[in-house]
Amino acid sequence: MSRDDEVIDWLLEGDPAVRWQAMRDLTDASPDAVAAERARVAHEGWCPGWLARQRPDGTWGGGGEGEPTWRFNLDILEIIRLLGPDPADPEVRRRIELTRDLVHWPDEFGSPPYFEGEVEACINGEVLSQGAFFGEPTRSLAERLVSEQLADGGWNCEAPQSSRGSFNSTIRVLEGLLAYERAVGGWEPAAAARARGEEYLLERGMLRRRSTGELVDEGFLRFGWPGRWLYDVLRGLDHLRDAGRGTDPRLDEALEIVRTRRGADGRWIAENAPPEPGIGEVEPSGEPSRMVTLRALRVLRHFDAA
Repeated sequence: MSRDDEVIDWLLEGDPAVRWQAMRDLTDASPDAVAAERARVAHEGWCPGWLARQRPDGTWGGGGEGEPTWRFNLDILEIIRLLGPDPADPEVRRRIELTRDLVHWPDEFGSPPYFEGEVEACINGEVLSQGAFFGEPTRSLAERLVSEQLADGGWNCEAPQSSRGSFNSTIRVLEGLLAYERAVGGWEPAAAARARGEEYLLERGMLRRRSTGELVDEGFLRFGWPGRWLYDVLRGLDHLRDAGRGTDPRLDEALEIVRTRRGADGRWIAENAPPEPGIGEVEPSGEPSRMVTLRALRVLRHFDAA
């Protein structure tokens, strides 16, 4: 048995949220078998505990000193989205409808409904991903993000004060636009903006300043899950994989970094996703992570095959 086969077996021993994605991306499992495993996600393992954190008012926590409710809404819904339960599952649907109908952003943002987003591109990219995944795609939010793309192809939460894109903001918007396109069956303005944004990453080799070639941030070399607001090269590569991008010499350094971060046991460690106060972790930081390993293996398999 090869090392990859041993690691895949380890993934398949994990939570249903890991198993269904590993079956889909790393094995020859049938679509019916993958769907059957995915149907377990909302009811077994990690996901039910996160779903159970929703309150009767539709919010997901917070409200204490230093605990803004909006952050809990954003972070917990993102964790649930990444676990990947069937969005049509009645339990999932019930909770998303509560969020849609009852949850609003703070008054400082005009108190819009949650899935309409607020004012920062980085936040709104994540909200667009969530709405699209959970069956609540918001055209006005997609239009806003397309209109806010900067001249260099990226996005930045500090715009318009900053006219330069940010890796951290750009990856969240790219993920949101791709999810939106899939949810609505394609929308050319989003596809065009996403292509420019992906080129923003590629022009910088996924991790370097275009102007000097210097590494932007040492954190880009450490992988975490869920990424929250943080970019790393594995997250960027996994987006390009998901978008169906093929090989490109500008990816060579980033792919080699993924290979060199692999442990002797064939697994990858979660290093770059510090828990938010009051929210917690899915997997412990500093230990082999099934979610990071799943993402790394499918990235390498995709680009090696391409």
